[in-house]
Amino acid sequence: MATNEYANDVLVTADWVEDRLDEFKSDDPGHRLVEVDVDTEAYDEEHAPGAVGFNWETQLQDQTRRDILEKEDLEELFGSHGISDDSTIVLYGDNSNWFAAYTYWQLKYYGHDEVYLLDGGREYWLENDYPTTEEEPDFSAVEYDADGPRENIRAYRDDVEKAIERGVPLVDVRSPEEFSGEVLAPPGLQETAQRGGHIPGAQNISWAAVTDDEGKFKSRDELEELYAEKGITGGETTVAYCRIGERSSVAWFALHELLGYEDAVNYDGSWTEWGNLVNAPVETGDAN
Repeated sequence: MATNEYANDVLVTADWVEDRLDEFKSDDPGHRLVEVDVDTEAYDEEHAPGAVGFNWETQLQDQTRRDILEKEDLEELFGSHGISDDSTIVLYGDNSNWFAAYTYWQLKYYGHDEVYLLDGGREYWLENDYPTTEEEPDFSAVEYDADGPRENIRAYRDDVEKAIERGVPLVDVRSPEEFSGEVLAPPGLQETAQRGGHIPGAQNISWAAVTDDEGKFKSRDELEELYAEKGITGGETTVAYCRIGERSSVAWFALHELLGYEDAVNYDGSWTEWGNLVNAPVETGDAN
């Protein structure tokens, strides 16, 4: 697919997808291509042929509870779009796969094994002139039976509190300005927390550091070095977090799936939860 150098075979190349577009466009649910963005305006303009378009904000999480989908809601969403629990799913999206990685993590949480990321995401597909269309597929509905949940890849508030007490590595993948408390959100995005700063003891390793200029994931050696510089070698639990859980999903993907650090977990509550907790410990200031 993409390369065999990583711990797990979880990436596919744009060429691999292009060679199988007929399968992705077929009503047979064996292969499904899914574009996930924070909205679907870009998808409406053009997308890879056969790709289903999901809106992360309105379809893949609960805006009121700020939580992932319940199992039955995920089953309904995917099944209604012709995706079964046996489908080979390839996910891609904008911002170097922010929301695609979140969806990948959510599918793994609910036990879907045959799921992959398109290396480079939407930008790579468009910038390298792979085929696009405005046509939205209309696949026959199928049954989707979710498994899990697999709690061993997810962290909750209590887990983070215990991590602080035990000195477990925490990876804050936000920008240095967010980490220091200078700003509460990236420019143009909603401020979802009352306080700025970071969880005590967290290391600031940007989500963008795991990808190259084309938005493709760096080599295994480069990723190992990146995290090892901050003392993260996979020998103990590592908790990744960001603002709303999507950027940290990219880091979790790099740690858990590409490097094979089995004890890496994603704190999807992230700063939206922690920065709003009464009396939760918060540090400010630049990264070490």
